[in-house]
Amino acid sequence: MISMSKLPENMDNLLYFTRRSNGDGKIIAWVNKQECQKCHKAKLGKPVEKGKVKMRAKEYVCPACGFTEDMKTHDESQQLIIIYTCPHCKKEGEATTLYKRKNFQGVQAYVFSCTECGQKIPITKKMKEIKSKDEPDLED
Repeated sequence: MISMSKLPENMDNLLYFTRRSNGDGKIIAWVNKQECQKCHKAKLGKPVEKGKVKMRAKEYVCPACGFTEDMKTHDESQQLIIIYTCPHCKKEGEATTLYKRKNFQGVQAYVFSCTECGQKIPITKKMKEIKSKDEPDLED
């Protein structure tokens, strides 16, 4: 498990980072960049052209040797590290899950379970609301 002292110091070595409040709960989650499997000298990242990162690139590139890996296979092999306060039982904990969004109550989210109470906790994209089972889906 990752301890509280292992919070990332800067964004340079991260693929993903989020800090959310979820009702009474709080979540800090991140994914570390992966070391190149070929040369082991640098970390894989999005390709850089003319000094700018290509944000919509479909692959990750090693800046040292030029090794490329498809975005989908690269992302699915990563671990999402989470430090949280559960919104259900209010206990603090740490968890890891695959860096792959799943369908949770009609919304794409990274889903993990609380280590104390076992409730599933989603990390949704910003501004996405989880659909409750009471409300009918209204289509405009």
